[in-house]
Amino acid sequence: MLPLNPALAATFRPPVMEARRWLEGLSLPAGLPLINLSQAAPVEPPPEPLRRAMAQAALEQPDAHLYGPVLGRAELREAVAGEWSRAYHATIQPGQVAITQGCNQAFCAAILTLAAAGDEVILPTPWYFNHKMWLDMQGIRAVPLHCGPDMIPEASAAARLISDRSRAIVLVSPNNPSGAEYPAETLRAFCELARSRGLALILDETYRDFDAREGAPHDLFSDPDWGDTLIHLYSFSKAYRLTGHRIGALIASATRMIEVEKVLDTLAICASQIGQIGAAWGMAHLRDWLAGERAEILARRAAMAEGMAQLSGWRIKGCGAYFAWAEHPYDLSSPELAQRLLYKVGVLLLPGTMFMPEGDPDAARHVRIAFANADREGIAALIGRLESFRP
Repeated sequence: MLPLNPALAATFRPPVMEARRWLEGLSLPAGLPLINLSQAAPVEPPPEPLRRAMAQAALEQPDAHLYGPVLGRAELREAVAGEWSRAYHATIQPGQVAITQGCNQAFCAAILTLAAAGDEVILPTPWYFNHKMWLDMQGIRAVPLHCGPDMIPEASAAARLISDRSRAIVLVSPNNPSGAEYPAETLRAFCELARSRGLALILDETYRDFDAREGAPHDLFSDPDWGDTLIHLYSFSKAYRLTGHRIGALIASATRMIEVEKVLDTLAICASQIGQIGAAWGMAHLRDWLAGERAEILARRAAMAEGMAQLSGWRIKGCGAYFAWAEHPYDLSSPELAQRLLYKVGVLLLPGTMFMPEGDPDAARHVRIAFANADREGIAALIGRLESFRP
């Protein structure tokens, strides 16, 4: 038998794919079509004008089919730098922006510039499972930082976890899986902690376009030396429904871009050209459309919070962007509950064990609900099925 990389072999399998396997051969009760709230992804394609722009590029731009610059097309890097400068009241240069194959690749690249096997990275729990998987594959220890009942981590608690092997703290806001929107003062406290201890602060704002707050969610880019500490990640997948085109962004110091370029060139050479063209077109032409998308997601969030408040025993711990993190009332572990919900009432969601350290008792008590995958009618149907569920 061929050898296996021990770190990779020890890494858990992709949770979303595990949940999809539950659907194999599934026969739901009559009149109960599947409500799939497992994966956070738009269920519709990009708007037609964006698709037409991408199709036109495929037909008329020869370079859309060729290798492009490793760090991304100039027009998209310039658009990101300009938009982030406007949104965060800062000055960000195109040379501080890299375009990646989705935000997951941005995270992988950031970690590879910072840490090696035997090092440590602090992750608040519940964590985004792909972050944990990548650290496990690299032999980097994920140090869990437990959040409070409001799902907001505390910098003071993180300070107690820092060791001489610590290399970074990772925050996701709005959070996946909890939906929590981290206050500006929380992000500032973590940035100051990271700077004082010589660590990187990796801030993943994949869901920034669906933050319920108005204006900039933080002022971290206002520091003239932000690049000494902050590495910022973003995804175009949710905002412009470009999930299949795999376009993300990494914003960091120009000096770190030297190392990022090495990683990206080795992994994929460049991100999808047509995807990048689409993302740049979307940024230039779809501001009003995106505002409408945000309003719809916020309406679904309100419907989710209102509906869950009516369910006896259930408690929402966090709700925002695409997700609700809920404590369930049953004497069942969350994996068992998730599968019973699927087989009995046709609801597919993910158990808390997929987002927390093995053996953590809180994991068995919680589930993640990707409510943004359902419209308000679908959310009402979800609430009705949860109300009717009997273990």
